[in-house]
Amino acid sequence: MTTSTRGSSSQRNKALPAVLVLEDGRTFSGRAYGAVGETFGEAVFSTGMTGYQETLTDPSYHRQVVVMTAPHIGNTGVNDEDPESQRIWVAGYVVRDPARIPSNWRSVRSLDEELTAQGVVGISGVDTRALTRHLRERGAMRVGIFSGDALPDAGTMLAKVRQAPEMKGADLSAQVATKEAYVVPAIGEKKFTVAAVDLGIKGMTPHRMAERGIEVHVLPATATVEDVYAVDPDGVFFSNGPGDPATADHPVSVMRGVLARKTPLFGICFGNQILGRALGFGTYKLKYGHRGINQPVQDRTTGKVEVTAHNHGFAVDAPLDKVSDTPFGHAEVSHVCLNDNVVEGLHLLDQPAFSVQYHPEAAAGPHDAAYLFDRFVSLMEGQRA
Repeated sequence: MTTSTRGSSSQRNKALPAVLVLEDGRTFSGRAYGAVGETFGEAVFSTGMTGYQETLTDPSYHRQVVVMTAPHIGNTGVNDEDPESQRIWVAGYVVRDPARIPSNWRSVRSLDEELTAQGVVGISGVDTRALTRHLRERGAMRVGIFSGDALPDAGTMLAKVRQAPEMKGADLSAQVATKEAYVVPAIGEKKFTVAAVDLGIKGMTPHRMAERGIEVHVLPATATVEDVYAVDPDGVFFSNGPGDPATADHPVSVMRGVLARKTPLFGICFGNQILGRALGFGTYKLKYGHRGINQPVQDRTTGKVEVTAHNHGFAVDAPLDKVSDTPFGHAEVSHVCLNDNVVEGLHLLDQPAFSVQYHPEAAAGPHDAAYLFDRFVSLMEGQRA
């Protein structure tokens, strides 16, 4: 939820005061960065040192105020090739030392200018190290950013923050998903057709599939089982997205319909949580989540350790060390985070279905997990054979 004042130059905005207010009462002072006004959301931190443009445009960050742990942000400016969607989705942006002048041959404008143009309220000059430590100790929480010539008093700002909706219980996927179905054609020879349920999909995801000869039919979050099979898919994909998976009853129902037909299935991030629920597992909110492009995950099916890109505040509650009986056969945890043993992937042993909690499309990187799209192709090849 954001209100902003547009039209003023980014240079003028930099001189305006700004305050970040957490729901537990702690405040951080800084300077306006981007649009001027006020905004509210869930305060989370991202540990990526690069790829800020992809982070900003990831629909999974809808209604979240992102704190960047890397101190220097904006060095490479903004281009028109790297966005993961049609707009910036973060509710607010917090940085320590914004670049004064972007320097990259692909840059067409500064990050500050882009935030201003899209009405995204941010704050700079913040001790992001102290803020990150606070969120690690206390957990992700509601936050407000206030900037401008005349700021509300401390009590008013805190009251506004505490009136903002919480992320737990939030049903957000339909707010960020496409309203109309569209097709991403295969690159080169078409080998397969995939129905992709958009719960907040990133642009690089259907591109990674298209690179492998897959024609991707991207469907709205409201798509039914009948809509999925109307495209005669060789496989079905469920995307990443924002919000609490405990609210996602419709996608869970659709996934159960796909599992009942034993169609090859692949889920990423929110899609992993949907698979967990479809199999009968619960989900829960992490204290402060995993966000960044440097998270170590072990593929337990191979023993390989990958450096992976994450953006999730919820996780699947499934047993790590045993095979579980589900309505669709036996299932087990396939991937686990080496930092905290959080479930990072699931797969079925009796039919072609698997998911991961992280982002193997990985723009701007790393690319350790790109093999998972090949695994999906192998499942479709096996089914066809």
